[in-house]
Amino acid sequence: MKNPGGRRTARRIAATTGIGAVVASSLLVPGTASAEPTREEVEEKIEELNQEAAAAVEAYNQAEEDHEVAETRYEELDEQVGDEQERYEELKQKVQQLANATYQAGELDSTTSILASDGPATLLDQNADLNYLSESQQAQLNEFGESSERLFTLKDEAEKALEEAEETLEEAEEAKEEAEAAIAEQEEILAQFPDADASVAGADDSSGQAYTGSASGNAAAALDFAYAQIGKPYIFGGTGPDGYDCSGLVQAAWRYAGVDLPRTTYAQAEVGTRIYDMNALQPGDIMFFSGLGHDGLYAGNGQMVHAPRTGRNIEVVGLAAYWAGQFQFAVRL
Repeated sequence: MKNPGGRRTARRIAATTGIGAVVASSLLVPGTASAEPTREEVEEKIEELNQEAAAAVEAYNQAEEDHEVAETRYEELDEQVGDEQERYEELKQKVQQLANATYQAGELDSTTSILASDGPATLLDQNADLNYLSESQQAQLNEFGESSERLFTLKDEAEKALEEAEETLEEAEEAKEEAEAAIAEQEEILAQFPDADASVAGADDSSGQAYTGSASGNAAAALDFAYAQIGKPYIFGGTGPDGYDCSGLVQAAWRYAGVDLPRTTYAQAEVGTRIYDMNALQPGDIMFFSGLGHDGLYAGNGQMVHAPRTGRNIEVVGLAAYWAGQFQFAVRL
């Protein structure tokens, strides 16, 4: 059973690998012999790095979901295999009895021509001329072959799907860990600048705010929840309550409003009605940015509430500068 989500995830992982190499060649520690970057240049590069890291995290989240689906399917098929195994054994006993009776009558060379053949198909081919068998006996023989084929097919399908999902999850976890390590390294570089404290700390460390905008209904409820999380830390893969990643916050906010969303930015981008004009946005719309590696909730008045990146807290930001240039589209639920 092929897993299209797993293949898409693998492609996203491939796009995020090499993060460390990009960072190593792009940023220099202040004080080295080469030209020193400014604090603004370091922050800009870290922002780019976090966009790549966000894609790696979302790929990991998707791989986790794909693995859970494959694991559930495996368990379901394993149960079916167990049921089929029981039926297989029951039919095998009937065929054994048939073989013994046929052998004793001298009509077959041995019992093993049935039970030790290369497979059900071969068995039926070898004994296609056994027209002396009764209709019920032939039916039992045919059902035995079909049961065997179903059993082998179920086992192969379950094992292949789970192995593929496990491999994809392992690759995604490696990419995620690489991204986390690269960001931590660059935060250390940024911290070497004398005026870096405010940048590293984040824009807003206050805990919990009240939404006072113009949204109503479910959108207002989602924004109420998101604003109450302001000040909580960004956590890779976080789904609350102590911290969130970007899609985790969006999912939790809309769940509070009574709407179940998928886990990842990629899947969340596939729901609702797409809005491509930023001027047409309404509070509660889910905004997506270049590469679909990041999303947040439009709060109105040119602002967004989101979980930005590692080392930062959930915050409200203006869209006019950086984020407006990264905007891809929004979805309205």
